Amino acid sequence: MFDMTVPEVLKTIFGLESNPKFELVIFEFRLPRIIIALLVGIGLAIAGSVLQGITKNDLADPGILGINAGAGAAVSFFMLFFQFNASRADGSQLLNIMMMPIFGLVGGVLAAAIIFVFAYKNGRLDVERLLLTGIAINTGFGALALYITLKMSERDFEMAALWQTGTIYNANWAFIIAMLPWVVLLGLYIYRKKHLLDYFQLEESTIISLGISIEKEKIKLLLASVGIVSACVSVSGSIGFIGLMAPHIARQLVGVHHKYVVPFSALIGAALLLISDFIAKTIFAPSELAVGVVVSIIGIPYFLYLLIKAR
Repeated sequence: MFDMTVPEVLKTIFGLESNPKFELVIFEFRLPRIIIALLVGIGLAIAGSVLQGITKNDLADPGILGINAGAGAAVSFFMLFFQFNASRADGSQLLNIMMMPIFGLVGGVLAAAIIFVFAYKNGRLDVERLLLTGIAINTGFGALALYITLKMSERDFEMAALWQTGTIYNANWAFIIAMLPWVVLLGLYIYRKKHLLDYFQLEESTIISLGISIEKEKIKLLLASVGIVSACVSVSGSIGFIGLMAPHIARQLVGVHHKYVVPFSALIGAALLLISDFIAKTIFAPSELAVGVVVSIIGIPYFLYLLIKAR
């Protein structure tokens, strides 16, 4: 442990001062962790804004609906099958790290498909069924992930269990390379379709009269959000409530138009996760909490507040 002043940090980042210890701490430990916290926060927040826009419900969230759990179960299977542990991975395992979001996407899509099949009633998406089915799927895939991790060795189980609670302490540049294309490309796609999220707030007959294929566009946006969530889960484990809180706070600040809601949700999600990670690192130092635990401590009361407000 040693202290670094702000000028020393800035000089090291911009290459104005060469100090091997400073460079190691900043470029190998601190900076990757900060970037991953920002990317995961952005990804989960954007996905949350899409799910809330599609369902017209402020309580929709990738974690609550079971998409996180589906992606997490698939990534757990990947770690068992390939004898790969995300919590101990380094840059030398780039191929395995790049494959994790793909497995996560399969699990996330499977969870989303099951949820939406059971949530449709008379050709329409029933929001109450959506939430209840999501909670059930979340529990089921969570149990499946636990069963898979029990098949691992004792050491791998311990690290996998930590990863599933939501953690970014083992951040490195390989993880950034793996998730960056997913967050950037799918995030840009969602922003291009932002007007559809506004239309989805209208009556179904009105949307059809505008010549919009409702179900087709919903599926496209859902797949894009599941892809982002899968990339985030593969890197950080299951972190809930960011996708719930960030869009809701953004709407309070900038209104209901998704032209503003989507980018402001991304900024708020990044800030929430970065602050939560700082708390996780410092509150019990030198020990460290999983950032997913800190987010849950903040998010559960917020969810209950929204639930009471909705009633």
